[in-house]
Amino acid sequence: MNSLATATARLTFIGAGNMASSIIGGLVDKGYPAQLIHATDLDTEKLEALRGRFGIQTSTDNLAAIERADAVILAVKPQIMAQVVTPLSAGLRQPRPLFISIAAGITVSNLQDWLGQDVPVVRAMPNTPALVQAGATGLFANHLATSEQKEIAFLIFDAIGTALWFDDEEDIDRVVAVSGSGPAYYFLVMEAMEKAAVKLGLSADVARQLTLQTAYGSAKLALSSDIDTAELRRRVTSPGGTTEQAILRLENGGLIPLFEEAMRAAMDRSKELAR
Repeated sequence: MNSLATATARLTFIGAGNMASSIIGGLVDKGYPAQLIHATDLDTEKLEALRGRFGIQTSTDNLAAIERADAVILAVKPQIMAQVVTPLSAGLRQPRPLFISIAAGITVSNLQDWLGQDVPVVRAMPNTPALVQAGATGLFANHLATSEQKEIAFLIFDAIGTALWFDDEEDIDRVVAVSGSGPAYYFLVMEAMEKAAVKLGLSADVARQLTLQTAYGSAKLALSSDIDTAELRRRVTSPGGTTEQAILRLENGGLIPLFEEAMRAAMDRSKELAR
């Protein structure tokens, strides 16, 4: 399946929240046939909005929706995943459809316990920039997922940004620490810069515009360059200049080891949630 426009996999989304809506939007925008996408939820207003916006099928019946699905995307909150997923096992056919979970802390083992040990599973960890088709998603598949099923999973998340495969499920906890929680780190830096700019004498509006455009431009420059970020930083840090003074203050304040501590705490919490 090389083109989203010629895709034939039938997709069912269990849950019609923001992330499901974003993924569906990314797929349809890039040519995935809307008639092959089905979404379910208890909230009929959400379903009506999805149907009106994207032209997909919707219903409130999970079992009916997965009957002919090739892949089922589980887009519900982790705390209700078990009660939503367990009843689905009664409606599974052979060959088993692929189940894709986007919930933090829900392991492959959890899903197999609820659905059956013979179910192919992909564990996905997208992040919130997927809401604007600029996400980063880590993917892990169990041994039952076929190459075709893995391709379906990749195409789904590649439609909303960047998708990367990992061979070890524990890597998903590391993905949580980097890209899963990562947007909040950048938002915090942007928040701090805006506040500091106001204290330096700029208006709040100007501080916001300059901060956000600088963040956007820096990320865009890094993505378009084959130079690593350390070298990019060095190139804008002239010896004895203004940038050097700011960087020295950040480094002397322990920013780099603090980031490592913070990301390790996020990874450890992800493991705790899984347990």
